[in-house]
Amino acid sequence: MEIIAAYGTAMMILAVIFGLYMTWGIGANDLANAMGTSVGAGAVSVKQAIFIAMIFEFLGAVLAGGHVTETIRKEIIDPTGIINNPEILVYGMLASLLASAVWLMIASAKGWPVSTTHSIIGALIGFALVGIGPDAVKWSKVGSVVMSWIVSPVVGGTISFLLVMSTRKLIFNTDEPLKNAKKYAPGYIFLVGFVISLVTLFKGLTHLHLKLTTLESFAAATVFGLITATIGWSFIRKVKDDPRANKSFSYASVEKVFTPMMLFTACSMAFAHGSNDVANGIGPLAAIYSIVSSGGQVMQSSALPLWILLLGGGGIVLGLITLGYRVMLTVGKKITELTPSRGFCAELAAATTVVIASRTGLPVSTTHILVGAVLGVGLARGIGALDLRVVLNIVISWLVTLPAGALMAMLFFFTLKGIFG
Repeated sequence: MEIIAAYGTAMMILAVIFGLYMTWGIGANDLANAMGTSVGAGAVSVKQAIFIAMIFEFLGAVLAGGHVTETIRKEIIDPTGIINNPEILVYGMLASLLASAVWLMIASAKGWPVSTTHSIIGALIGFALVGIGPDAVKWSKVGSVVMSWIVSPVVGGTISFLLVMSTRKLIFNTDEPLKNAKKYAPGYIFLVGFVISLVTLFKGLTHLHLKLTTLESFAAATVFGLITATIGWSFIRKVKDDPRANKSFSYASVEKVFTPMMLFTACSMAFAHGSNDVANGIGPLAAIYSIVSSGGQVMQSSALPLWILLLGGGGIVLGLITLGYRVMLTVGKKITELTPSRGFCAELAAATTVVIASRTGLPVSTTHILVGAVLGVGLARGIGALDLRVVLNIVISWLVTLPAGALMAMLFFFTLKGIFG
């Protein structure tokens, strides 16, 4: 307690700096990867992607990002062993923030799409092992996280594979592809609106204390889906057959139908990402704030002040603007060649998987799911359509994320303990 009384302000300043650094890393890596498919498919430019992301990421974070984050528990570590030494938890949270941020920074510079969720979990485990003891780690929960790594990309890939096959059967491999594209497009757009509003209702609005039953959620999502489909239809109706463009690429006019559809999925990915991943960066910051402001009490959950959410949203947008283009390139261009229809299938599949996962309560990563979905799109065109070297690099970077976060957190924990202790 004495240490917190003496150094509380310094700890808070460090927490804000590290928190900003961490959310900057999330923007440069995680959000860039959520927007990468839209950019890679040519549906939006990098500038437009940044603009969309700024608005919807921010909305997702502030509206659905959690007014009471179960920050400290995060279900990964149990802090009861250090209730009488709250400063240990502060060092641990600071070390975890810094370790995750540094790893995200390295990954972004290399253009690897790694998972923020997993880097922060790795860092928390590393701190708990050396700061509290191996018993403080909830190993069963860690097991389910590792399972989600394997399951979620497979689910995302399967859904995107099926979606690509459905667009082929209903639209591309028919006598009148453009006519059929216009006919079935509202159905696909309905799915986007439906799925995204479900993500929001299932995942986000609990923080706003809107407890809807499953039936009410489905009803609200259906209404929202119909509204989205109507708006989408007004755009798609205007697409004309362009014989000149069709000469260079036989489905050019059909792909134009999917371009406005990708705008919907891009907004929805940014919103879902904001509601899901901002907490990774600001969770530990909120924990430190709650300990310092209460004079050293370790509470199981802490109210989240609005300024922390705003700081998180701001940091993320900054990261996307400064470094995001590298990861956008990997996801959007290097794994497999994307067109608007393929990019649309990948994003819709990813969003759907996030909904399913948030219902089962598995801590999944938007990154893994989206990369899995892009792989599914590539597989639908045959294994030759994938750049397997890029895929291998991505998988290796995923495997390294947890131990990298853990080792750096251990190092930073002892450094901070040395400085303050």
